[in-house]
Amino acid sequence: MSATLPESGARIRIHGGRLVDPANRIDDALDLYVADGRVAGVGEPPAQFRADHEIDATGQVVCPGLVDLCARLREPGQEHKATIASETRAAAAGGITTLCSPPDTDPVIDTPALVQLLRERSERTGYARVVAVGALTQGLAGEHLSEMAALKKAGCIGVGNAGAPLTNTLIQRRALEYAASFDLTVFLHPEDQWLSNNGCAHEGAIATRLGLPGVPEAAETAAVARDLALIEQSGVRAHFCRLSTARAVRMVARAQYDGLPVSADTAIPYLHLTEMDVADFNSLCHVAPPLRTQRDRDGLRAGVAQGTLAAICSDHQPHEPDAKLAPFPSTEPGISGLDTLLPLALRLARDGGMPLSEVIARLTCGPAGILGLPYGTLSPGASADVCVFDPQAGWRLTLADLHSRGLNTPFVGWELTGRVTHTLLAGRVVYTGDGHH
Repeated sequence: MSATLPESGARIRIHGGRLVDPANRIDDALDLYVADGRVAGVGEPPAQFRADHEIDATGQVVCPGLVDLCARLREPGQEHKATIASETRAAAAGGITTLCSPPDTDPVIDTPALVQLLRERSERTGYARVVAVGALTQGLAGEHLSEMAALKKAGCIGVGNAGAPLTNTLIQRRALEYAASFDLTVFLHPEDQWLSNNGCAHEGAIATRLGLPGVPEAAETAAVARDLALIEQSGVRAHFCRLSTARAVRMVARAQYDGLPVSADTAIPYLHLTEMDVADFNSLCHVAPPLRTQRDRDGLRAGVAQGTLAAICSDHQPHEPDAKLAPFPSTEPGISGLDTLLPLALRLARDGGMPLSEVIARLTCGPAGILGLPYGTLSPGASADVCVFDPQAGWRLTLADLHSRGLNTPFVGWELTGRVTHTLLAGRVVYTGDGHH
C-alpha cells in the first residue's frame, strides 16, 4: 500500500478479496465499496461511485472490524501498565475496531463523567471505538446500587460489577431488578468468592501437586445457578462473562433453551490452554477464572461451535513486567490479548473444524449483538469498520510483534497463521500491515 493514506470520508474500493459477513450470511468473492465512513455497496458499486483509493485484497479475507467484549485499557488509574492510546493502537493492528471497557478502572466507571472521559480520550486517539460497561454498584463495593439511569444516559452499554463480589444475594436481586427497569444488560462474572477462597489454579491433581490453592469448578457453576435463578426472577437481560467450565456452558445452553434472556462468552486463552500449562508455575498462565481441564476446554469449544457462547473476547489485561515476576499465587492474573485474538481464533477454525464464517461471527456480529450495537456487519449504510487479513500468512509470535504495551502473553513462540493487512474505522484507514497507523 502507498504511503499516502486516504482522507477521512474518502471513497474506497476493496477488491479481489473473499468477503465474509456472517450477519448477512455472505461468504463470497465480492468487492466492498466505502463512502463517507459507511458501507456504500457490496458486490456492486453505487451509482456514480468513483474510488479515491483502492485496496487490493487478492488472496485475503475482508470482514467486519472485530468487536472485543472485554479489554482493560488501564486508563484511568493504571497508566504505568498501558493507556487508551497504546491499547487502541494495538487493537487497530489486530483488526479490532470496537472495544468494551469493564468498569474496574481507577476511579471506577460509576459516574457519567468517567464514561465521558473514556469516550473523549478514545475519540482523540482515533484508532478504535471504546464503549463502557458501567458499575452495577457504587465504587464496585457491592453494597449500594449505582445511578444506572445516569450511566445509561451517558452511553454505557450495560452494567456489571467486574470481578468484585456483591455483599449478598438480596443486593444482587435488587440490582438485577433495577437494571431491568432501565432495560440495561447486566454483565455477570460468575464466581462464588467463598468457594474460590483466594485460589489461583484449577482445583485438581495439578494444583495439588504444585501446592497451589485451588478454585473448584463449583465456584463457577454454583454462581451460574444462583444467577440464573435471579435472572428468571427479575426478567433482566444478562450476559455471562468469561465462562471457563464445560458444565457452566451446559447450564447456560439449558437456560437459553428454556427462553431465558441470557448470553455468554469465553476468552481466547480458555480455548487453547489448560491447567497443564500451569504445571511449571508459568505465571503468564495465571488467569482468573483459572485455566481448567482439557474436558472443559473441549466443552468451551463445543459451546462456541454451537453458538451457546456467542462471542470470543480477548479479556485483554496488559501488565508491566514486574506484575508477573513474584511466586505464582502472588502474581497478577491476566494475559495481554489484543495482538493474538484473531490468529488464535483462526487457529480454532483449523483445530476445531469450525467454518471460518462461524469463527468470524463470534468476533463480530455475536459480540455486537450482545452489546446491542450496530457494528460487526458490512450491511450497506453500516459504519465502515473493516478488517482485511491474510489467512495464509504464517508467523511465529515474538515480543517484537506485540503492539500492546503489555508483553505478558504465554503465546510467545507459538506458530500462528493469519495477519491483519488493513483496518478501517468508520471508513478511515487506521492500520496497514506496512506499519502505517
